[in-house]
Amino acid sequence: MTKNKILKDDIMENLKYKEISCEIAMNQLKRRIPYSWDLNIYRGCEHGCKYCYAIYSHEYLGSDNYFGDIYVKINILEQLEKQLSNPKWKREIVNIGGVTDSYQAAEEHYRLMPDILKLLIKYKTPAIISTKSDLILRDYDLIDELSNITYVNVAATITTMDENIRKLIEPGGVESDRRFKMLKTFRKTNASVGLHVMPIIPYLTDSFENFDSLFSRAKDSDVHYVLPGTLYLRGKTRTVFFDFTKREFPHLYDELLKLYKSGGADKEYKNSLYKTVNELREKYKLSNSYTKPMKEKLK
Repeated sequence: MTKNKILKDDIMENLKYKEISCEIAMNQLKRRIPYSWDLNIYRGCEHGCKYCYAIYSHEYLGSDNYFGDIYVKINILEQLEKQLSNPKWKREIVNIGGVTDSYQAAEEHYRLMPDILKLLIKYKTPAIISTKSDLILRDYDLIDELSNITYVNVAATITTMDENIRKLIEPGGVESDRRFKMLKTFRKTNASVGLHVMPIIPYLTDSFENFDSLFSRAKDSDVHYVLPGTLYLRGKTRTVFFDFTKREFPHLYDELLKLYKSGGADKEYKNSLYKTVNELREKYKLSNSYTKPMKEKLK
């Protein structure tokens, strides 16, 4: 049995689905650019990403197992329709899954997204969906329909084309190749399609070769934009990430500690990194504008 399979099996063995009720479906955000509302169907995530910024959010649920305790909002459809049918609803952009992936494995069982999408279609509400899964292809027809009514963004987070590394840092996600194929398929719709290279992990996924491979595939997939972002480490995420690094990449542990004296990497590292990113973006003629397709659709 491989190490990668053991890591994935550990997640599945400790997995628990817990059904809960929510008082509201969408939460309004204080920062309203580029979207104003967040919709999370699930809390917790089976993808097991060792860099996940949302690990802290389980504190409010009384759990310390973000990857294993998956909370399912079983009444979310009723609550969402209440909000969308309100005469005061302005059809603002809804970010689906700001805290957790809406197309994680739990969605195969609960199948909440098709009805979520039907409500968005009914109330002509624009949406952003970012995922590390190609399960979203199941709902292709609904997303296609919504994209013909209003703005829809479908994005995939892809950090590396090295599957050995990918399986360690994202043991529950699908292969990067499958994510690119998913983006290429959604390019046939009127949805805005994007690649999120987030987070870029120093010494693991920041090589010229990795970026060149990612951007080449992005060009082949004809994405509307590429959005990179460096690793940020705070609170529980910092602890989880450094425990993981010490276990799986001990030779990088001290260098990463030195680089991350605070929550972000130092300015010199980021300047050098984005110089490489921008050179390759120019090479492949890839846009860096996340909002351009949005403005064009909603004008």
